Amino acid sequence: MYYDQKNECLDKVAKKKLQSERLIDVVNRVYEAVPPYRAKMDKANIKPSDIKSIDDIVKLPFTTKQDLRDNYPFGMLATNKEDIVRLHASSGTTGKLTVVGYTKSDIDIWSACCARGLVAAGANTSSTLHVAYGYGLFTGGLGLHYGGELLGLTVVPVSAGNTPRQLTLLVDFAADGICCTPSYAVYLADELIKAGYTAKDLNLKWGIFGAEPWSEEMRKEIEEKLGIKAYDIYGLSEISGPGVASECEYQIGSHIWDDHFYPEVIDVDTLKPLPYGERGELVFTTLTKEGMPLIRYRTRDITALDDSPCPCGRTGLRLKRIKGRSDDMLIIRGVNVFPSQVESALIASDERISSHYHITVDRVNNLDVMEIAIELKADAKFDEIKEIEELVSKVKSDISSAIGVSASVKLVSYGSVKRSEGKAQRVTDKRSL
Repeated sequence: MYYDQKNECLDKVAKKKLQSERLIDVVNRVYEAVPPYRAKMDKANIKPSDIKSIDDIVKLPFTTKQDLRDNYPFGMLATNKEDIVRLHASSGTTGKLTVVGYTKSDIDIWSACCARGLVAAGANTSSTLHVAYGYGLFTGGLGLHYGGELLGLTVVPVSAGNTPRQLTLLVDFAADGICCTPSYAVYLADELIKAGYTAKDLNLKWGIFGAEPWSEEMRKEIEEKLGIKAYDIYGLSEISGPGVASECEYQIGSHIWDDHFYPEVIDVDTLKPLPYGERGELVFTTLTKEGMPLIRYRTRDITALDDSPCPCGRTGLRLKRIKGRSDDMLIIRGVNVFPSQVESALIASDERISSHYHITVDRVNNLDVMEIAIELKADAKFDEIKEIEELVSKVKSDISSAIGVSASVKLVSYGSVKRSEGKAQRVTDKRSL
């Protein structure tokens, strides 16, 4: 099933023509209407007339989150403020908010892209969608909410938090679809059992999860605990919000809606585009956005692009699973480490290990040290101390093999690791304190 079969299944020739036309248009618009872009292009000695097809995108300068902060709040808008119907903003650990403005057309396209992802996951007009992403300045909840309403779904705008109410509504309203962060899905599944329910008490069939990197092992855990198919979705506030890319029933990467969002993957050091299949930093250009178009925006997400055919028939390039972010990548004794690598290793290591963990990095005697607090499952049992010691040794070995650097491991009792009802906070890096 498709929401927009014509555009989701465009052949390569037609897609390249469409992308080229849209790139030429957006470059002309930002050059005329956005002073920071005009300054960047002039500095690079690039004129809009130099862009004749999508292949010329490599001539254009990159845009970064710092550009958005430097031009806070409205310096990157390409339309009059009167044309902006909504503002969203994302926060970070430092600096100002990054503000994004949307026209009515931007909202319509965003909603349609989310609708594509919902249909790809199994939604239909009789579906009820439980939205447990946050609402407000964060784009997560409203994007899928609007996509669901566009499809004619019954949307339950629960937002994040208040887990007991979430469980009550899931049981009473019998939603067949849910969307939230993957870490919160695991949390919901654990709390479901505590509340005296099982997955059989729910009507859930599918779920759409994103907003943080998650592993294939976590997908399996969510699917087993909630009795659903778990689909990845990708987006970010600056580009649009959720719905930039979504998985289909085959779960072999997220289809990028590249008639609207043109992807590249670049080498982090050289900033040169990489071939399909090679991992690097994901870069997006918005081809149809009116309010705040972005040219070659560096997302900091680490992934690869897959151009192999998908059995579903959609022709958009696919995102391989996000490995992590280049700006929250940990460098431990010269080794690049992503929390998602640790997660994959510990979940696969032993059935007594839960998916709840926290990494603490510190510097002792000028040497980086990493400790991982790993929560045991509630029903984990040990007959003697030696079994615990053996498990610690095994987990340490599995993690070391996965990330290429040693770490100390501390097993903690169920419930000891702080839970999050939004994005999971996986790391405390004391080296920067």
